[in-house]
Amino acid sequence: MKANSAKVKKQFGKHLKKLRNEKGWTQEELAERAGMHFTYIGQIERGLRNPSLINLYKLARALGVKSLFLNP
Repeated sequence: MKANSAKVKKQFGKHLKKLRNEKGWTQEELAERAGMHFTYIGQIERGLRNPSLINLYKLARALGVKSLFLNP
């Protein structure tokens, strides 16, 4: 089965936004905690960017989750 990359990115972005909102954080707050720029967070949440493994790790640590792939 071939994964539709645009769909995967959008689903991941939606999940990331949900986790961020559960913390009550803005994109700016998450970006600061993860060491990223807030526009990059917005692009990920909209499914426009495909974050690297290192950036996924930074986001997971900032959000305090073991994996960003749990129950997306």
